[in-house]
Amino acid sequence: METDWIWGLVGGGFIGLAGAVFLLGNGRIMGASGIIGGLVDGSGKGNLAERLVFLLGLFGAPLLFLLVTQTPVETHLTPNLWLVAGAGVLVGMGTRIANGCTSGHGVCGISRLSLRGLVATVFYILAGGLTLAILRHGLGLI
Repeated sequence: METDWIWGLVGGGFIGLAGAVFLLGNGRIMGASGIIGGLVDGSGKGNLAERLVFLLGLFGAPLLFLLVTQTPVETHLTPNLWLVAGAGVLVGMGTRIANGCTSGHGVCGISRLSLRGLVATVFYILAGGLTLAILRHGLGLI
């Protein structure tokens, strides 16, 4: 039986738990793009330590998981690292334009019944699906 979906469920549960702890702990939404953006543009100097600890957990948790489980990371999307890097830059720009990302709008916004979070989530899921369809089926890049 295919069990990869279990890791997605566990990871999603941890993201939801982290969002709840972050909101209950300091009264702010756990949006990764806002936390990183505050470091980049300098607006997050007042809570610099909190932002850095968040990023340490954001990048450290998957690395710790890999060390503990010895599970190889496989992706079947594309071996083209330039395409992956370009996609990352575009996603980063999009999250700043939309004032939020999947953790801010999708996880925290929808769980708080935010209309703005729901609308943003619907649009970025549709945009992602359309982009995948164009790049995979239209251009054959992935």
